Amino acid sequence: MNYQRGKTLQSADTSLSPAEVLSAAKAFFGPRNSVYAAFAEKEGPNHLVMRGQGGEEVIVAAYAEGGRTTVSGSSYLFDQQVARFLASLPIASGASAA
Repeated sequence: MNYQRGKTLQSADTSLSPAEVLSAAKAFFGPRNSVYAAFAEKEGPNHLVMRGQGGEEVIVAAYAEGGRTTVSGSSYLFDQQVARFLASLPIASGASAA
């Protein structure tokens, strides 16, 4: 059974702007001196691709719509850290906590 199937793409709604979300992702993953550190490799106005230990990719995308920003995060091995990052973001007005 594949337990990762529901974990590789996660999302949340936040009150932050897309630029603030990407900045928060760099701050969350970058300074950690651990096996879960990931550093920016590619970046655009609405996405950030980070590379971690062993070449693991962590991808964060953020799109503003309807007064909130929808954030999605994807990683095969760092799914718990992606979930923690998403949980660290302020919840958008009217959104429920996951």
